[in-house]
Amino acid sequence: MDHFSTDRLTAERLNGSHLADLVALHLDAEVSRYLGGIRSAEVTKAYLATNIAHWERHGFGLWVLRTNDGAFAGRAGIRHILVDGIDEIEIAYTFRRDLWGQGLASEIATALTEMGLSELKLPSLIGLVLVEHGASRRVLEKADYALEKSTTHHGEAVVIYRIRR
Repeated sequence: MDHFSTDRLTAERLNGSHLADLVALHLDAEVSRYLGGIRSAEVTKAYLATNIAHWERHGFGLWVLRTNDGAFAGRAGIRHILVDGIDEIEIAYTFRRDLWGQGLASEIATALTEMGLSELKLPSLIGLVLVEHGASRRVLEKADYALEKSTTHHGEAVVIYRIRR
């Protein structure tokens, strides 16, 4: 599962060679406003190491996404996350700003959901979204996730959407 593709994206397992693309993504203020704020290169390097370790521990994690012409598009994945003291498994996706509004998030959310529920046989998946992030909430709703609850995560008001196998 190191690689997969959708109609318009290819995904490759996250590795150290992706640092520069991730730094650029995380330094974009518009992209990062829904990720807890801008992340420095040092913070992104630590983020990369954490997510590489997740792959080694669990056999799944984040992928770097590329458009069909090979350009860096963003990142997405399936990963463990602690929410309200519970170990949950979430789908996550973040795209370059110039690719917003093209349906790519819906495309990757559908692929991740299928992978998580059918291939990995996970009992459920969540989407964790800042309350005000309407576009991401619509992506999850279109992928048949149901709004489960509101809570706080890292001091931010969030909603949790869930889908079950």
